[in-house]
Amino acid sequence: MNLKDLAASLGLSQTTVSRALNGYPEVSEATRKRVAEAARRHGYRPDSRARSLATGRAMAVGLVLPMTAKQEIVNPVFSDFVAGAAETLAVHGYDIVLSLATEEEETNVYRSMLSKGRVDGMIMQAPLTGDRRIQLLKDLGMPFVVHGRVSDHDDEYCWMDMDNRHAFQEATEHLLDLGHSRIALLNGIEAMDFAHRRRDGFLDALSERGLSVDPEIMDSAVMTEQYGYGAALRMLALPVPPTAFLTSSLLVAMGVQRAIQAKGLRIGLDVSVVTHDDGLSYLPNGSADAPIFTATRSPVREHGNICAETLLKLIDTPKTPPYHTKLKATLTIGPSSGPAPSV
Repeated sequence: MNLKDLAASLGLSQTTVSRALNGYPEVSEATRKRVAEAARRHGYRPDSRARSLATGRAMAVGLVLPMTAKQEIVNPVFSDFVAGAAETLAVHGYDIVLSLATEEEETNVYRSMLSKGRVDGMIMQAPLTGDRRIQLLKDLGMPFVVHGRVSDHDDEYCWMDMDNRHAFQEATEHLLDLGHSRIALLNGIEAMDFAHRRRDGFLDALSERGLSVDPEIMDSAVMTEQYGYGAALRMLALPVPPTAFLTSSLLVAMGVQRAIQAKGLRIGLDVSVVTHDDGLSYLPNGSADAPIFTATRSPVREHGNICAETLLKLIDTPKTPPYHTKLKATLTIGPSSGPAPSV
């Protein structure tokens, strides 16, 4: 479908459709959303080269991953996030420029992308606690949005995040309400800001019930199925094993499930499991009506959509105050959590 056909299907002029897709302020928000939805539905994508010549923009958005986070390339969470961002950007004729860089090269990669005019803005992924990239991007004067947040800098830049602390506090409270007092936490790498916040939510819930923390049943690592399996096997072999597990991803929960079964135990009866579910397109947590795991759910593909939309607004109006979006995860009850077994 070309621009003429898209305009005809909407009963609008080609000029109005073009201006809606380019974010011109004289087009109403209702019309812009209607045009964007129709463009997605019909698979319309503007010619980025033609638009680049017309606007003087690169019509591309950059995403730089540090080599220390190279496992993110094969992480299904990263894949779904990029798919969501690309989906939104494509409607507006933008491409994604993906680059890997060592920590030493990172500054030069960002500077090169800006100086060579390769991108109009950046999406920053996988923020660390105290991440120095925030200041770097601010110094470069490049429009950027962060997927996540960096502690103590929340008001100084654009970000989109899930309320990780609240999600894990709510998940822990769910298990506490079921009578569990010995709850294991299998977190992501705690240098990552989201994992830091999730740990704090877990600790908040325990503290409010007057419960102490046992470091033997707390762990953090790259979120894989094997990590979940190995950590759960070790913890289930303790003299006083946990009666419940809270995990940071569906992959980790699957590993915990395998360990529970290997021990001859029943999930949801002998041992409960609650996880965070990123709503992955090709690794679903069952169905909406029949989830496999009790989970806090916040689809990461939607995160990609929101980050891309936010960055496009920044590119169009660079001097506006920072945009902030904080999503609440939804706690969905499944058969993996149940009352604590009686002693």
